[in-house]
Amino acid sequence: MAVRLFEGKEHAASYLQYRVAPRELISRIMSYMEKRTPKHFNLAVDVGCGSGQGTILLAPYFTKVVGTDISAAQLEMALANSKPPNVSYRQCPAEELPFASGEVDLVTAMTAAHWFDRQRFLQEADRVLRPGGCLALLSYTMDMELEYSDVSNKLNHICKEFYAALLPFRDPFLGSCSANIYSDMFDSCSYPAKEWNDSLRLSRTLPLNGYIGMVETFSSYQKLKQKDPAEAERLSNDIRNKLLSAMQVSSPDTEVSVVMKYFYWLACKP
Repeated sequence: MAVRLFEGKEHAASYLQYRVAPRELISRIMSYMEKRTPKHFNLAVDVGCGSGQGTILLAPYFTKVVGTDISAAQLEMALANSKPPNVSYRQCPAEELPFASGEVDLVTAMTAAHWFDRQRFLQEADRVLRPGGCLALLSYTMDMELEYSDVSNKLNHICKEFYAALLPFRDPFLGSCSANIYSDMFDSCSYPAKEWNDSLRLSRTLPLNGYIGMVETFSSYQKLKQKDPAEAERLSNDIRNKLLSAMQVSSPDTEVSVVMKYFYWLACKP
């Protein structure tokens, strides 16, 4: 069965504020599609769209883009965010998409498919995709890295402390490594035209507080926060202070480079 998280309004607001949109991956998805189906693209569906940061990036390429999510709070944030006129949102499970068979040109799930009922979702994606339509699933590993001046290694030792403290709160549904989930889904996809990519590093310049805020949107941090809010706050403050000390700065608004390690797979329905 699927797992339902990210549904509180406060968490959804943080998700919108801190999660990063994978712009570079959108161009890779579209390049893959154009090589295999060089025609006008009508409908893209972004499943598990959250607050819509990735959904709106598809707008220039399609007549219509629909983001779907099970969480009303996430969709409320998506609607509050500015969006192109050809983007809309629907509340539904990932395994029950409100589209006719063969209607969809592209189905995406950006940092979401690991929470789905994976086999049911793949069957549903196959149902709604037209022949020649594409499926694109992407995510990134939890171990983001920081780059700053000549102290990057020191910062990343501190980041590892952060991740290690959250590991006991990792949802067992995810297993030890979410990349394995995507690899298993890739293996179970029957489409002959498919490709796996696991080494794309994307860098974003963010204030240090933006990095902390991003980690605080992780489900493991949210579980700690639900269990012990004071301990969650203490952990964030401790990591922030250690990072500031290593950087020899006092402002948490000091900018750092945050490096995310993406993996993704693409497939074309015969």
